Amino acid sequence: MKILADVDWETWQATDPATLVFVIRDGNILLINKKTGLGKGKVNAPGGKVEKGETPQAGAVRECQEELGITVSNLEYCGQHRFQFVDGYAIHVWVYRTADYEGVPTESAEAAPLWVPLDEIPYEQMWEDDRLWIPMMLRGERFQSRWIFDGDRMLDYELLPETGKA
Repeated sequence: MKILADVDWETWQATDPATLVFVIRDGNILLINKKTGLGKGKVNAPGGKVEKGETPQAGAVRECQEELGITVSNLEYCGQHRFQFVDGYAIHVWVYRTADYEGVPTESAEAAPLWVPLDEIPYEQMWEDDRLWIPMMLRGERFQSRWIFDGDRMLDYELLPETGKA
């Protein structure tokens, strides 16, 4: 079984940079039923791969427009994840939250919007790591994490509070 110590995190490079955006408003959180790509069939937040030459924040705004037809603004940085999959895939994810957006969340080929009360987040339909760090994000705590996954199964992790500015 692969564990965190098996990875040289000093030289680790992500296959893909990506983002997640949590829109939180009036005691509810905007999630998606993911219809394509990594995590297909799971509940997640809107987001996706950052394109070459794009900042993570710009990628987050673009992905929300593509997936749900909304334009998010005033993004608050929450933390970063470094996911290493045993098949070799690696993804570096910047997490943001906001209450501000324009437009109406609308289903696309990639995602179906899902508003849920903050106390009813469907963790059983989400990635295994989400139940560990989303509560930190909801409390306004910043984090840095490293995760080892074998497909959908979490094998090992380190989740630490982050101090200072991003």
